[in-house]
Amino acid sequence: MIDEYDLVIVGGGISGASLLYTVSKFTDVERVALLEKEDEIAAINSHNTNNSQTLHFGDIETNYTLEKAEEVKEGAEMLAGYLENEDPAREMHSKRSKMVLAVGDDEVEKLEARYDDEGFGDLYPKLRALGRDEIAEREPMVVEGRDPETEMLALQTPDGYVVDYGETAKSFVENATEEDGVDVFTGAQVRGIEENGDGFTVETDARDFEADVTVVAAGSHSLQIAKKMGYGENKSLLPVAGSFFLADDNLLNGKVYTLQMKKLPFAAVHGDADVHDGNVTRFGPTAKVVPTLERGELSTVGDFFDVFELNSDSFLSYANILSDRVLFPYVLKNLVYDLPEVGRRAFLPNVKKVVPTVELDDIERAKGYGGVRPQIVDTEAKSLDMGEAKITGENIIFNITPSPGASTCMKNSLRDTKQLMEFFDREYEFDEEGFRAETIRQFPREEPAERPAPAR
Repeated sequence: MIDEYDLVIVGGGISGASLLYTVSKFTDVERVALLEKEDEIAAINSHNTNNSQTLHFGDIETNYTLEKAEEVKEGAEMLAGYLENEDPAREMHSKRSKMVLAVGDDEVEKLEARYDDEGFGDLYPKLRALGRDEIAEREPMVVEGRDPETEMLALQTPDGYVVDYGETAKSFVENATEEDGVDVFTGAQVRGIEENGDGFTVETDARDFEADVTVVAAGSHSLQIAKKMGYGENKSLLPVAGSFFLADDNLLNGKVYTLQMKKLPFAAVHGDADVHDGNVTRFGPTAKVVPTLERGELSTVGDFFDVFELNSDSFLSYANILSDRVLFPYVLKNLVYDLPEVGRRAFLPNVKKVVPTVELDDIERAKGYGGVRPQIVDTEAKSLDMGEAKITGENIIFNITPSPGASTCMKNSLRDTKQLMEFFDREYEFDEEGFRAETIRQFPREEPAERPAPAR
């Protein structure tokens, strides 16, 4: 059986679902299909237990440059606007305070410079600098038990969106399927994509799909499919598995980040309440390098080697990356965190940096939490490519989206939809104004207020 479509999207996570929503609601493309290999939408990395549930604006992520923060900010505001519009009952998200915390003279100096001198205070009008007393008002447990002589500073914003990306992806799909000509197939494992004279044949176990245009938004598997089609020869992946520790007590009111190292693409350890259960506080993520494309799925080890390819460029790239004097000890330390008992004890100082009074018995490894984030490797430069990867061929796009890919899913879908209109030779139209009206224009804004100096 062969079904014919104008566009086939491979991957039903947050990225594929947001593109389906954008194309279905804001273009006149007639026949669109979404293929997802799992039995339900957003069952892997977009599932709420498999990511940090953070909507990254770039305001408290201290490994972002100002340029990257500007890019991420617009994308985050698009998704936040969608959530404000579609989820007033806060079933898919919650909104809490969030802050990045500096402890000690050195960290405080760096955070002050970021806020006052590097332009972040101007880029984010809602971001405020808080001293010890104001931090204690918002997050008492962050200050309790800390040496009163230790300098503290926090950059805080009310835009602490905590998102269930799985439910958000399902919302995108539900909205999209209200339109005629939109079909969603779950349990549809893509076995291959073949170019034909008029487009592509997308092969699954049950049936084949003919598509004029194809977008592959299948996380780590996007590069695997791209390589099988002759694309992405200068790229590989460093799959990083994230895990969390849980504390049963409601220790934090919002999200509290620690400072991030600029050379690392991984999120800094932070603490926050779960999106659906404010009584559970999560601390993490850890970051362990693994030879799989999906956490805990040994069947994806072979998929990883499809991407790695066992060639000299890949081996040399890994050797160069992992020998870095910052990254290497970081990787070793994170391997320890997974060891029984020893790992919990080793991770405790990270938790105490956020909540000083936490003891070993207060935390436990979160079973069933965590996913794999594919970090892009440039095998020509032999280095990590800090960010997302998009490979564009003739009438086909491959998206590989590590963090903050979920946060910028709507901005990516905007860009991809514009590209799709080019692929279709302007046969169809994209209502970008309507898209922005339903997304970024729904984001709540405030006028910048004068920023007082924090009282420490």
